[in-house]
Formats: sequence, structure tokens, C-alpha cells
Amino acid sequence: MVFDITEYGQQTGCPTASSRYLPIADHGLIGDLRTVALVGTNGTIDWYCCPRFDAPSVFGSILDAERGGSFELATDVPARTRQFYFPDTNVLITRFSSADGAGEIQDFMPVVDESRDSVRHRLIRRVRCVRGTLPFTARVAPRFGYGAEPHTASLQGDRVLFESRSLSLALTSTVPLECDGQDVRSRFKLLEGESAVFALDRVGDEIALLGCARREAGAEFEATVRFWRTWLSASRYHGRWREMVQRSALTLKLLTYAPTGAIVAAATTSLPEAVGRERNWDYRYMWVRDAAFCVYALLRLGFTSEAEAFMGFLSEHCIMCEDGPAGPLQIMYGIDGRRDLAERELTHLEGYLGSSPVRVGNGAVNQLQLDIYGALIDSVYLYDKWGHPISSDHWDEVGYLVNWVCDHWDQPDEGIWEIRAGRQSFLYSRLMCWVAIERAIRMANRRGLPADLPRWRSSRDAIYRQIMARGWSRQRGAFAQRLDHDALDASVLMMPLAKFISPVDPKWLATLDALKAELVSDSLVYRYDPFLSSDGLPGTEGTFSICSFWYVEALTRAGRLEEARLAFEKMLTYSNHLGLYAEEIGPTGEQLGNFPQAFTHLSLISAAFNLDRALG
Repeated sequence: MVFDITEYGQQTGCPTASSRYLPIADHGLIGDLRTVALVGTNGTIDWYCCPRFDAPSVFGSILDAERGGSFELATDVPARTRQFYFPDTNVLITRFSSADGAGEIQDFMPVVDESRDSVRHRLIRRVRCVRGTLPFTARVAPRFGYGAEPHTASLQGDRVLFESRSLSLALTSTVPLECDGQDVRSRFKLLEGESAVFALDRVGDEIALLGCARREAGAEFEATVRFWRTWLSASRYHGRWREMVQRSALTLKLLTYAPTGAIVAAATTSLPEAVGRERNWDYRYMWVRDAAFCVYALLRLGFTSEAEAFMGFLSEHCIMCEDGPAGPLQIMYGIDGRRDLAERELTHLEGYLGSSPVRVGNGAVNQLQLDIYGALIDSVYLYDKWGHPISSDHWDEVGYLVNWVCDHWDQPDEGIWEIRAGRQSFLYSRLMCWVAIERAIRMANRRGLPADLPRWRSSRDAIYRQIMARGWSRQRGAFAQRLDHDALDASVLMMPLAKFISPVDPKWLATLDALKAELVSDSLVYRYDPFLSSDGLPGTEGTFSICSFWYVEALTRAGRLEEARLAFEKMLTYSNHLGLYAEEIGPTGEQLGNFPQAFTHLSLISAAFNLDRALG
């Protein structure tokens, strides 16, 4: 099925707007496990928050080309550009090829001690001329506080100090710098074999200034490469599509906030799900669901320390805290565990390609989403199985949550897709409540842990019977989005993945065929039809990439391996040049939504793992 997509064409026809913004997919990601930066294929950093993922942006030109701020660095002559990652790392290389020579920019952030919340943050850009001669130009134009906070720029020897009310940054370089009002410019020429270095450091009373000698930058480069390769060497995956799986794992690691173990849903805020529309959200927080699924994906590959850190975050900040209006768990938390994520609009920013409003914070924080309990307890179950046996304290926390689910599973909620049209009785929410109780029963039985098993079994079976009786639409011959309803929803693809139903059950195979007929466009899968399933928001959206990978996995488990493999190979063609995915794919193959998105990469890992195993 293809939905009405005329709104996309209407919004992307303005050449003036499009020439000021790179496509979302034309970016690479670097980071230091505390924050990240997006580097465009043109050499411009147009998204960077310091010192944390959720801090106000310093460079935000991806959300406003004029007011957002950027760090431009490129050749001063026409050149072709290419980007790639230094093998098995998150060090990004942007290459420039012109008639007179070839050069490259090595962009990276050194990773400091993972165990503490370091005050130091450094972004290094090392420029090299590898053939001939190349002139380069740089313009560093920070705009603090999402472009709303004034700052000064002062030249002090070989460095420039940018100072605002809330943050100060020092730019050092091996080439001459000159102040241009609030900005800094530099023009320089490199001969073959020569290099130049720019380093942007957070500075303050407790942070000593660092130099920027070529030798120091070289040592930082080697240390950063060594860190990422050492981390990746723990992967146990050696199957097909290894390069894409490893890139997804490296991306998930980049989205981890090391001091607490939180995993953000995406690196950005307000990149639109439909250009020119208002489905723009802030994803720089830890969704319990997304992070739990990330733990599953990383455990499958052999990374247990991330799962252990996530369990620590939950114990410290989430589980045994006082119940809120939506239960013991919020659907999301700040990366430091804070609960107040009030949503507001930045009206002074125009948004990507004019897609306003730009939002920070997330108003969905107080929604009731019952499925998060299943995602969380499933990750605990897998950690107990593949990582380390959970502690007695963790088991007490699991029991507390399961008892709450037994008391509250049979109520409407806002569901996995965070609708803003009131609570409804979603099948997926019931399904994941079943998962929460079923996985806890498994742990109790396997390890002989204390539990109110008769009560748990009774609730589990009641959920199963309700889904089978009221979640099945006789009219559609398929499992539906909501109880006693007929609209379809791709979230039901999780039914066989969660082991609720056999992947070859006749009712499930009929559902798979119905989803293919209505929600699948080639290999791409829509979440639902917004015209049949009102979500309280205007407009439409692209296909959801996590649903597309769920579809691959559902086909795999149903034994439709040729169909699954073809769908998976097609999905790989929608990644960007570096193997990165945003949240959605638009009608002409463009990436839409926040970028890169953890949900998409974790589902790629799971689909690749299970398809590779099924193919033998």
C-alpha cells in the first residue's frame, strides 16, 4: 500500500531552502560516550551539543542554517567529497579530491575514562594533504544555547576563547586564526604530506587548557582508534553482513552515556518525520523501551558491560523510586536519571528545511506505555541468561514490577507509538505485559527464585486469552492494532519474535499476509495507516525502519527465507554511505526523522543475527 504523499512534494520544491541544508543522510557521527557531533559530507559540523547529549547546541545549523551555528572546514577550490570510517572505529574521514590535489579531514573525539563524568570534552579535526597542493578555509561560528545565548570571541596567542554565560570553549590550531566578530576564520594552504590541526575544548576554572601540537593530535588519534578497536574486538558475531552489524554496534555504543549507562534514542532533536510538518521530537533521552532493546542487541553480540551498566542505571534511578502518575516507571528519563523533561518550542529556529516547531524536552514523558515493562524485564531475563545472574536486589525489583503489571495490564494506554489522541487498548501493550510476566516466570523457575507463581501464571494466561479473543479481527483475518478493532499495526510483528505465538501458526501467517498487503511498500513497512488509526497529529509520515527489520525477522521465523533475505538486502540499500539510519524512510528513499536512531540499528542487528542463523 502507498499512502498519500503529496505533502512531501509540496514541501521540498524550494531550491533556496534545500541548498542551505544537506540531506539528513549526508552526515557521519563522531562522539566520546558523552556527546556527539554530526559531520556533513561537505566537511561542516552542523550539530554538536556540549558537554552532553541533552545540552543546548553549540553548532545547530541542521536546525537553522542562519542562526544555528556551524564549524565549516573544506577546500577553497571545487572538489569532490567522500566519507568513510577509519576501519572498525568511530573516527570519521572526509576526503576532498580536486584538480590540484587530494586531502582529508580526520574528525574524532578522544574517549576519556568511561567510569566517571569527566569535565573535559575535546573535538579534534586533523586536516592532511595527501597529494598535490590544496588550499583550505575554515569558519568556526558557535551559537550557544540553541543559538539564543550571546557570546564573545577573543584571540589569545594561538587560540581563540569563545565565552558565553553558560559555557566556554577554546579553539586552538596549528594554522593562523583571526577573529571576525563572534566567529573565527582561517585560510591556509597545505603541500603534499603537510597537516593542520584544529581542537575545540571545553574550558573553565577547573579545566586546564591543552595545546594542539601535531604530535599531540597524532597521539590522540592513535588512542581513539585503539579504544574503538579494542571495544569492537569483544563482538562474537562472524556471520553474513558483518560490516553492517559492526557499524550498528559501534553506533549504539556512540549513543551510550558512559557515566550512567543510559542509552539515548537518537543523537538529535526535531529532525522531521515529514518535511515541513510538525512531527518533530527530541530523542536525546533514555527511553526504557529503546534502551532495553539495545541491551538485547548488544548481548547477542557479546557485549555484556553495557547491559550491566544499564541495569545499574535502572536500579539507581528508576525501578524502586516512588510510583508516578503512570506507574513505577516513566517511559523515558534524562541521561542522568532526571524525570522532568518538560517540552518547549524554540520559536527562534526555523527547523530543518523549515520544519517547525523545533522542540526540546518531550511531552510524552508522562504517558502510560505498558509495553515498557515487557521490554525491560525481557532485557533483564536475557542479561541473566547470557550475561551474569542477576542479584537478589535486582530480583526484588523484577518482582515489584511484575506484581504491578499483574494489577494494571488491563487498561488503555498511549502505546508504543506515543499517540497524542488519548489512551486506547493496544494489542502490543497487552503483548508486552504478557512478556514481562512470562520472562519473570522463566527466571523464577530456572533459578528457583521466590515468586507468587500462581498469581503470575493466572495474569499471564488472562492476557493471552484476551489477545486471542479480542485482538483477532475476523473481518480482516488478522491480529489488529487495538482490541475489538480492525485497523492494522506493524507492532504486531513482535508477536512471534516475543514467542507469544508460533511463527507458523495459521492465524499469524494470515496476519503476516495482511500486513504485507496493507502496510508493506516493497521492503519498507509503515507503522500504521494514519487515516485509519488517528494518532492525534496532522499529516503523514515515512516508513518506519525498525518495522521493516521486524518484518524481515518475522519472515525469517516463518520460514520464508528467500523473501526475508531479499527484504533485508533491500533495506541495506536505504542506509546512508556510512551504514547509518535515521528513524524513517521517505517516499523517494530519503532518510527522515532523528539521526542516527538506536531503534533502527538494534533491529538491524537482531534481523541479521536471526536471518544468518536460519540460512546456516
